[in-house]
Amino acid sequence: MPSSLHHRLSRQDYKTLSLAALGGALEFYDFIIYVFFAAVIGERFFPADVPDWLRQVQTFGIFAAGYLARPLGGMIMAHFGDRVGRKKMFSLSILLMALPTLAIGLLPTWQTLGVAAPLLLLVMRVLQGAAIGGEVPGAWVFVAEHVPEKRIGFACGTLTAGLTAGILLGSLVATVINSTLSASVISDIGWRIPFFLGGIFGLVAMYLRRWLQETPVFQQLKAREALSKTLPLKAVLLSHKRGVALSMLLTWLLSACIVVVILMAPALLQKQQGIPAALTLQANSLATVMLLAGCILSGLIVDRWGAALTLGIGSILLAIGSTLFFYCAAWGSGYLFATYAIAGLSVGVVGVVPFVMVRAFPAAVRFSGISFSYNLSYAIFGGLTPIVVTLLIKTTPMAPAWYVLALAMMGALLGLWLAGNKRHLPLLRALDH
Repeated sequence: MPSSLHHRLSRQDYKTLSLAALGGALEFYDFIIYVFFAAVIGERFFPADVPDWLRQVQTFGIFAAGYLARPLGGMIMAHFGDRVGRKKMFSLSILLMALPTLAIGLLPTWQTLGVAAPLLLLVMRVLQGAAIGGEVPGAWVFVAEHVPEKRIGFACGTLTAGLTAGILLGSLVATVINSTLSASVISDIGWRIPFFLGGIFGLVAMYLRRWLQETPVFQQLKAREALSKTLPLKAVLLSHKRGVALSMLLTWLLSACIVVVILMAPALLQKQQGIPAALTLQANSLATVMLLAGCILSGLIVDRWGAALTLGIGSILLAIGSTLFFYCAAWGSGYLFATYAIAGLSVGVVGVVPFVMVRAFPAAVRFSGISFSYNLSYAIFGGLTPIVVTLLIKTTPMAPAWYVLALAMMGALLGLWLAGNKRHLPLLRALDH
């Protein structure tokens, strides 16, 4: 009996979901660990006589290159994912992440190689960006096409939680290394350890992915010779503009909320409110754990009540939770842990996003549709959000709160739109059009 006809997750479904979430977490860890060691990497890969600000700009420029590579890498991998199979691309994306991560840990520095060292680092970051561009949409499509119809929300929410766990893992590894090794040891060899760990774990995860099976939906498409006859991306742009617009707006909500509430908030609390760094990072870890729980909870609620209601009410709760956090933080650290935990949980509404996206495109072009929308939107809004928020802070210190509030309102409006357009969200049958 095909998996989509019953409502319980089978043992194979749990295995698929676990391996996808584990691989996704490790890929996000590999992609993000660079940021936690950016200062040391700057010292090792650029000449000592350049001004500190310039070294910082160059180091973060190489980090940003990873984001810019996402759309192109994601679209190429999605093209083949729609043509030759989801599983092959799913395994390739983790290999494409693990090898460059391992290579960064082995790279000679400026003192040894001169200008070739930062250039090699740039190449590795571009490869990592291409890999993550294929991994996230690929993982969502892969699990959604495996699990029963009534469990897609839970599967996508759990997977999104897995990706976010990679950021938490990066933070914990950075904390352990900075707590146990001296500054000179970290500068000499300690900064390489997290890249070795990431590369080795990635290769193990790739080995484990050998046990995954191709999705039943893709097998059906292939058997019925219903694979996209034209270029999948061309079909997406010609026939699925509404799905692209919806997916890009939802990705804006997802990327901006995580960037502002999870990634930017600790630095903002330290700078604006003078809250000690150790305290903000502890509260941030708690908020990230609550975000994981929020993603899974959103997925469970989607399966029960549908995307429209979950997104609409979840966005209103996001507006309340994030505003409460930023306003309370402005009064001091008294309620920091409680309000940050609530904000983290409310950001979990982003667990709804992949559920809507996998249903916004028919199976033959699903991977390409999600990959194009998600990666393009993430490259634009993931990159612009920190700049916009930083510029707005000059006008009002509450800019982060207002920015998230505006996006939460957009999320609520999208929920209303979905409520009136249910017929435009096809089920996951292979031959929906």
